[in-house]
Amino acid sequence: MHDLRLEPAPDQTRALQSAIDELSASGGGRVILSPGTHGAGALRLKSHVTLVLEAGAVLALDATDPELTDNRVGVIAEQSDFAFLTAAGARDIAIVGAGEIRAPGDAYIIGDDPEVDTFIPASKRPRTLVFENCENVRLEGVRVSNSPMWTLHLVACTRVAVRHVRIDNNRRLPNTDGIVIDGCSDVAVEHVDISTADDGVCLKTSRRAEGIRPVKNVSVRFCTVSSQSCALKLGTESFGDFDNVSFEDCSVVDSNRALGLFSRDGGHMRNVRFARISVECHETPDGFWGSGEALTVTVVTRRIERPAGRVENLVVEDISGVMEGAVNLVASEPGQIRNASLKRVDLVQKPGRLGTGLRHDMRPTPADLVVAADQKGRVNAWTKDATGRVVGLEDYPGGMPGLYAKGIDDLVLDEVRVARPTPLPAGWNQKAVVLEG
Repeated sequence: MHDLRLEPAPDQTRALQSAIDELSASGGGRVILSPGTHGAGALRLKSHVTLVLEAGAVLALDATDPELTDNRVGVIAEQSDFAFLTAAGARDIAIVGAGEIRAPGDAYIIGDDPEVDTFIPASKRPRTLVFENCENVRLEGVRVSNSPMWTLHLVACTRVAVRHVRIDNNRRLPNTDGIVIDGCSDVAVEHVDISTADDGVCLKTSRRAEGIRPVKNVSVRFCTVSSQSCALKLGTESFGDFDNVSFEDCSVVDSNRALGLFSRDGGHMRNVRFARISVECHETPDGFWGSGEALTVTVVTRRIERPAGRVENLVVEDISGVMEGAVNLVASEPGQIRNASLKRVDLVQKPGRLGTGLRHDMRPTPADLVVAADQKGRVNAWTKDATGRVVGLEDYPGGMPGLYAKGIDDLVLDEVRVARPTPLPAGWNQKAVVLEG
């Protein structure tokens, strides 16, 4: 095992790639970036190589690198199939240290969307990091900032550890998910701090040319997440199954949604647990997904050929905090959510200044796959019908409750408390809990 040290340079791409290739070919080692700015474009990490960013080292990723669009990956996301940092079929790889990976997210902003108070992103944006079919992966200590799209995307990987990583993205640039765990198994995410405009830690089972892989044995602990979408989430890409997933001892702050399961594409979600989590959820403009829900579980078929899979054996316990929306567990057909247990849930429900929490959100629906010529909106974002109403936002029966459940078999509520204002604001349901068949 050897070390190769690189001093700062404005264009480090060839030197970095050569060092990675050399070490991998000779049995492995560490590429060490000294303090200072290292400019680089597309890079491919290889087996048995650790990239070390020392304190004060910045890997500044270059959007103008002509080889960037050749750094292809297997999962197309937001019309994009390339990334800055990639690895495919590698073993024993790592990115560690106290330095920073700085992505050029601002280069992919093409306008402003006043409808939902976000930037309009370019149609094809690179992810910051995509590792596919890799084994024994470690990401530790580094800060990653300003990602153009999904930040860390792990696809069909086994034995992954992400620890003490910090992710800071532009809070107005959509689809900048923090960590996406996609068809992976045996994953530990611990002591991670995320601030982003989209999902924080998100588990997916995407459709790939190589086949659909399930998510199995994932543990997320001791994380702090601030998200403009859903902080801790399963779905919406759910072509394969999810089994044995836990989120524990986490803090969700200044977020749109806190906890979520979104079954859409045929895969089942089983044995999922949220425990000892504090939440702080706020409303967002009408049209932005969700609005202040502490917990959202929805089962909706968006492709006729792949009916949505069931959610089974869900445990939510020791959850506390503040929400401006409600707790929602809603299946579009009876029995699609089975054996759900909420225990020791203690929430304060406050009115938001926008009033958008008064409806529950069933998106994405089939309407979000394509925006028709006579409709307004953005694909995979929001769609308005001819009356100007956002498709997928639905009124609660009788007004907003503290908890709304529909289409569930075997729901257990034990010590579930929602403190609500007195008198109740306009548009609120007199019942704190509303259960429908």
